[in-house]
Amino acid sequence: MQLGMVGLGRMGANMAQRLLHGGHALVVYDRNRDAVNMVAESGAIGVNSLAELAAKLDAPRTVWIMLPAGAPTEETIEGLRAHLSDGDVVIDGGNSNFKDSIRRSSSLEKQGIQFLDVGTSGGVWGLENGFCLMAGGSKAAFDHVEPILSTLAPPDGYAHVGPSGAGHFAKMVHNGIEYGMLQAYGEGFDILHSSDFDFDLQRLSHLWNQGSVVRSWILELAERAFAQEGTDLASIQGYVEDSGEGRWTVMEAIDKNVPAPVLTLSLLARLMSRDESCFSAKVIAALRNQFGGHAVKREGSA
Repeated sequence: MQLGMVGLGRMGANMAQRLLHGGHALVVYDRNRDAVNMVAESGAIGVNSLAELAAKLDAPRTVWIMLPAGAPTEETIEGLRAHLSDGDVVIDGGNSNFKDSIRRSSSLEKQGIQFLDVGTSGGVWGLENGFCLMAGGSKAAFDHVEPILSTLAPPDGYAHVGPSGAGHFAKMVHNGIEYGMLQAYGEGFDILHSSDFDFDLQRLSHLWNQGSVVRSWILELAERAFAQEGTDLASIQGYVEDSGEGRWTVMEAIDKNVPAPVLTLSLLARLMSRDESCFSAKVIAALRNQFGGHAVKREGSA
């Protein structure tokens, strides 16, 4: 299937490579020309503008946007609008707010352009393992792009989860749960690290993945982080960013009167990490770097 891809960052470039490996024809654009050239070397057609991207695609066009939430995604959709027509499909695979996705879908629909909000999880490991995809929008649009989704995802790794906004809502809550899981692991390893016993945290991470009830991929990444950074994580500052989805999840919980103390406190713990370095925050920062390629602040840096 032919697809336009806008945004070739950590995840977008890997998604493009996986689609090319799956036999799809890609036209790619990013403001960073080096990123375009890198994907073009694997067989994609690289272009220099949104207008050129649209012109290279056969109607009905399908364009996947993989950009940061907010202004970058908004500006790109508005920039594409003038070059798309009735029957085309726009997919937002970034972490946009679900309310923005509902608004964008309604606006594009007036031009006959279909919109899918596809919550995408998989981080920097998606090229190898596949991406988990949660699609919101019309079933007709979902069916049209299903060949793309089936290539990007592992078996049973994609689904149509509801109307416009549902995909990004599901991904928002997914990331809110992630906050709580990371906080639990971070606090547990902090207690181990602070104890009177000289635990080998890399070895213990590996041990817990052998049949224990807390085994997980995150725990595998903990073992990897301790192997790379050392048990004390001495080179990492205990500063943990939040990308917005955790905040939105907590706000939705409050708005719907759903008690979510674990997710709320895990968000607040991230805010606390910016004033005071602690080992649990170091663990969380290291894990976010492992699964998502998120930058960490190194000790000794500003």
